[in-house]
Amino acid sequence: METTQRARSDDFRLGGDLGVRRIGFGAMRLARDGWSGPARDPEQGRAVLRRAVELGVNHLDTADFYRSGDGAVRANALIREALHPYPPGLVIATKVGPVFGPKGPMPAPAAGLRALVEANLTSLGLDRLDLVYLRIGVMTPPHGESLAARFEALAALREEGLIGHLGLSNVDADHLAEARAIAPVAAVQNLFHLAKQDDAALLDLCAASGIAFVPFGPIGSGDGLDDARLATVAARHRATVSQTALAWLLALSPATLAIPGTGSVAHLEENLAASSILLTPDDLAELGLTTRRAR
Repeated sequence: METTQRARSDDFRLGGDLGVRRIGFGAMRLARDGWSGPARDPEQGRAVLRRAVELGVNHLDTADFYRSGDGAVRANALIREALHPYPPGLVIATKVGPVFGPKGPMPAPAAGLRALVEANLTSLGLDRLDLVYLRIGVMTPPHGESLAARFEALAALREEGLIGHLGLSNVDADHLAEARAIAPVAAVQNLFHLAKQDDAALLDLCAASGIAFVPFGPIGSGDGLDDARLATVAARHRATVSQTALAWLLALSPATLAIPGTGSVAHLEENLAASSILLTPDDLAELGLTTRRAR
């Protein structure tokens, strides 16, 4: 794999005080492959987590609802079993909002968020959560839906000391403005990747405000990775298309954080190696990156 010598910052301060590397790890695929796949081997999940920390990952993104269909394998339990007592500087972000039943995910009411936060505290073996996202909707932002009551409930838990920083997931600019009128927002986590750039303006808004923009599905779960431009740039750097898609995300803005997830040690190592790919201006132009977001 080849890189250029163009300088790039590989760190970000979440909420102004939590220093993280810009490629972290998303825990969704630890318990099973996607939302409906079979349960994974728990020992393999623990091995992935240990290797991630060995390789310098200090930002884990998880949720108490990341679990196998039968609930036997749970991402938070694997994190605790593999890494507790947690190494200094490890930032663990989680999310609350949906509750899952026979008819699929439903939004938890504001009064139910304390129980969800406490479930994360218990399953992770923590007294305080570094970052908690309020997730609304399922895969796309529910435009026009107020999040004020729910965000106020999380802000109250932050005042109690159960939460360090607050984030939002699956939101639009109006949601962000509504939340910021209540309490500081440290990060926004929306679906975003090379083939889905609907939230480019929201990314710009986050960057201008010192808010981290943390795409979920950062390599599109395969969607869009057949782009011929991406394959050309990847070949130029002797990298995979997945690595190049991650490098593209890092090139968007100093505020973007990537959290690719996997249940494989080999795939983990491949993902983290993307941090060494420094795309050239020609690469970025070929991939259609606009200069107002590029470094």
